[in-house]
Amino acid sequence: MFEEQFRSVKRKHPLIHSITNLVTINDVANMIIACGASPIMAIAPEEVQEITAIADGLNINIGTLQEKTVEAMLLSGFTANMKGIPVILDPVGVGASSFRKRTVHRLFQEIRFSAIKGNAAEIRCLLEESGEMKGVDGAEEGTMESFVSIAISLSKKTGSVVIMSGETDIVTDGSRTCMITNGHPMMKDVSGTGCMLSGMITSFCAADSHHLFEAACAAVMTMGIAGEKASEAMLPSMGNATYRTRIIDAVYTMKETDFKESVRYEMQ
Repeated sequence: MFEEQFRSVKRKHPLIHSITNLVTINDVANMIIACGASPIMAIAPEEVQEITAIADGLNINIGTLQEKTVEAMLLSGFTANMKGIPVILDPVGVGASSFRKRTVHRLFQEIRFSAIKGNAAEIRCLLEESGEMKGVDGAEEGTMESFVSIAISLSKKTGSVVIMSGETDIVTDGSRTCMITNGHPMMKDVSGTGCMLSGMITSFCAADSHHLFEAACAAVMTMGIAGEKASEAMLPSMGNATYRTRIIDAVYTMKETDFKESVRYEMQ
């Protein structure tokens, strides 16, 4: 069902502009390349509109905010919306500080987002003004039914496809919901797997902007399968740095047959 979205990235090679987390910017760039797209990372307000104007998708990640970065995000978002290309938001640690909350509030006021990707705490915080978190992971207690409900509510509120990452990943456009169980526990031991996923979601959405829900699902599935394949190649002497590299390698070498044979999901 999602094979076409997997193929389209490698066929179209979309150019992805990422204003992303400085902690993980190199991993995001390499993951965008691995899935078949091309990255460009511009953060200076003086040039971001020109860069976005030639891009096929825009990835905004608030992981390491600065005032100039916020300005760049707003300028890029405006240009992307005017051009009609997908814009993806990763609200990393949105509840950890008032600066992050204010920034996301302003981004929502001025930018139309095609998709929003976050963990349960981040998605809940976007839905609840009083949400609180610790660090970027936060508390993610709740039932699967409550997680699905929160994701659907945010999707309907924003008009965006919402991707909630977790042990089971949830993707919804407010009417359709896909629950994906691919992945591996060790993915939590690597700083940046979520940021890499945001870059991949942007790549898939840019390659098939008319089917954003399907594109987001395919990206999440690809990342989960890569996490599984990376774990198979690990030896006892290897640690999380090796695992990070093997995830990128698994995406780069993944074939359509690997995708079709390994994907696990349930539609609602």
